[in-house]
Amino acid sequence: MTLEEVKQTVRNIPDFPIPGIQFKDLTTAFLNPDALRTMKEAMVALYKDKGITKVVGIESRGLIMAPAVAIELGAGFVPIRKPGKLPGEVIEETYAKEYGTDTIQIHKGALSEDDIVLLHDDLLATGGTMLAAIRLCQKFGVKKIYVNFLTELDGLEGRKVFDPSIEVTSLFHFPDK
Repeated sequence: MTLEEVKQTVRNIPDFPIPGIQFKDLTTAFLNPDALRTMKEAMVALYKDKGITKVVGIESRGLIMAPAVAIELGAGFVPIRKPGKLPGEVIEETYAKEYGTDTIQIHKGALSEDDIVLLHDDLLATGGTMLAAIRLCQKFGVKKIYVNFLTELDGLEGRKVFDPSIEVTSLFHFPDK
């Protein structure tokens, strides 16, 4: 299965989670084991020579692909979750997103200055969630951060919020918002 064939399985759900949002639903791609394998292999190919030591997946759909990619890269997996989901001490970051504010957390001690991090989430819209995740990782003083999305809504120009020194990749691009 090609990436273009996988992209064709992504369905559009209008007015979710609020009116005016055109939600790109990747759960339809996740149903197909060939699509899952294609996405995983594409991500591994992008990062196999980058020295990744930790793959950080962002709740909720970023937690789906990140562990599989971590295994293939020989890296550890770190979850970033919403408040109340991680046991133990956490560091948190509150941020604005396209339809409100939110907070994400990571375990204290999850990363170190020696880590090269791949941050992964399913969708780049305005970039607020990923920017907060980047700030969380930077608090650990990691060596380098790479950013990956399965899907990017190009019309929202979310990648413009990231520092140009951070490499940002997306497997699928959709022109709409």
